[in-house]
Amino acid sequence: MTKPAKARIRQSFERAAPTYDSAAEVQRRICLQLAQGLPENDGRIQRLLDAGCGTGFAQQLLQARYPHAHAVALDFSAAMLERIGAPCCRLAADLEHLPLAASSLDLYWSSLAVQWCDLRQTLHEARRVLRPGGHVALATLGPATFHELRTAFADVDTHRHTLSFHTPDEVAHLAAENGFVAVDVQKSTEIAHYPNFRSLLKAVKAIGANQLGEGRRTTLLSRTAFARAETACETLRTPAGLPLTYDVVYLYAAT
Repeated sequence: MTKPAKARIRQSFERAAPTYDSAAEVQRRICLQLAQGLPENDGRIQRLLDAGCGTGFAQQLLQARYPHAHAVALDFSAAMLERIGAPCCRLAADLEHLPLAASSLDLYWSSLAVQWCDLRQTLHEARRVLRPGGHVALATLGPATFHELRTAFADVDTHRHTLSFHTPDEVAHLAAENGFVAVDVQKSTEIAHYPNFRSLLKAVKAIGANQLGEGRRTTLLSRTAFARAETACETLRTPAGLPLTYDVVYLYAAT
C-alpha cells in the first residue's frame, strides 16, 4: 500500500500538535476501547511502549493500569511529544525502525498510528522488541474509514482523498506471519458528526490526517468543485450532522 512520504507525515503532525487534543474526541474513545483488552496487572508488565503516542492521552490509561511499569512514549513528531503531561520517557523515532533493544518490552501499545506505516515492517519491529510472553495491543483503521470523503469527491476528481487501509483479515495474517500467537482481531465503528462540510475537512486537518501520498490533489479546489463535493456530502447528512466514519480494527496478540 502506498503511504505518504515520512517527511510529510512528520510535518503534518508537527503542525497539528497544537490543535490535536481539541479535535481528537474519536481518538480518545478508541483509546478507551483498546484498553478494554489489555492484560491484567499481575506484575509481569514491567516495561511498556506507547508507539505513536501523539500528545500522550494513552499514557494516563497505561500508567494507571500498570503503575510500576517503566513507560516509554514514542512518536514521529517532537512537537507531539512536548505536549505529554504524564511522566514518562519520551522518544522521537520511527515505528518501522525502533531504537530499542530486542526482547526489551512486555507490552507494545499503539492506537491509531500504524496506518501511517508499512504494517508488516511495523509488526516485525513490535515482535522484535517484545520479550517472550509479551503482548501487543493495537488499534488501526479499516477500509471503510472516511468513506464519506470518497463519496463527496467521487464526481469531482480522480485524486486520492483517503489512505488505503488493511482489512481485519490482513491485519490478522500479518500478525501471524510475524510470529504472534493468540491473535485476536476485533472491529468497531466510531462516527464523528460535524455541522457542515468545511468543519469536517478542518477536523481532519486538525488531527494531522490530511497526508495521502501519491495521487493526492496538489492544487486548491475551485469554488465550483468544492460546492459539488459539499453537495454530495450533504446527501449523507443525519440528524446529528455530517458523519465521518472511523472503521476501527483492534489487534491483540502475544509472543
